[in-house]
Amino acid sequence: MTQIMILGCYHMANPGLDVVNLEVADVCTPEKQAELAEVNRLLAAFQPNKIALEIVADRPNFITSIYQNFSPEKLLTEANEREQIGLRLAHHLEHSEVYGIDEQSETIDYFPFETVQNFAANNNQQHILEKSFAYLENLKTITEQQQKTATIRELLIAENTLEYGVEQMQNLYIPLLEIGNENTHPGAELNTMWYSRNAKIFAKLKQLAKPNDKILVLFGSGHNYWLRHFVQLTPAFELIEANTYLTRA
Repeated sequence: MTQIMILGCYHMANPGLDVVNLEVADVCTPEKQAELAEVNRLLAAFQPNKIALEIVADRPNFITSIYQNFSPEKLLTEANEREQIGLRLAHHLEHSEVYGIDEQSETIDYFPFETVQNFAANNNQQHILEKSFAYLENLKTITEQQQKTATIRELLIAENTLEYGVEQMQNLYIPLLEIGNENTHPGAELNTMWYSRNAKIFAKLKQLAKPNDKILVLFGSGHNYWLRHFVQLTPAFELIEANTYLTRA
């Protein structure tokens, strides 16, 4: 049996690539570094033998070279969750390699949101988008408020429940299916492309995985629903809940 832990995480470096972007607390401060050390300790108990990140591999066999230049000192300057959680854990467990399984393309738009916006604006369907934006803005407000008092471990626990992924699907992706008409379906196309990207990510994970592996997969929490779904439907794969470890004392 191959064990897969899907660990969803908010983007700690806030690259500004989402539809609505969080104002993220600086994770390089001594206080947040102590919180991340606690997360590292809890995740290390899973004892993964492979760590797969949201980055495109630049070497054969899904290997990414970013780990070769890693040192613990970079944790004080590099806010990205890849370094703060993924590479920190790999270094702690003395892994020799870290893997990249993300899917990106210069020719394929895996999130054609602008097309959806334009169609909605031109076809009196903006009210559908407005509901999705309202959900995202409310989620942003709640998360930013939580960051003022919650630890990083607590934030991760909240983002790694089954309910979190289902709520995103119900309030963001599924409503977009309404945007379109009998001939054109931009909302369905967006859902199709988002599914496609996640399916390709999982295909890479499946190619990376070997029998009896224990793999920690670290991606933005928006990927949680589909990646968990694929793991649960795959024979010989076992989904390991991140919160089983994050909630330990």
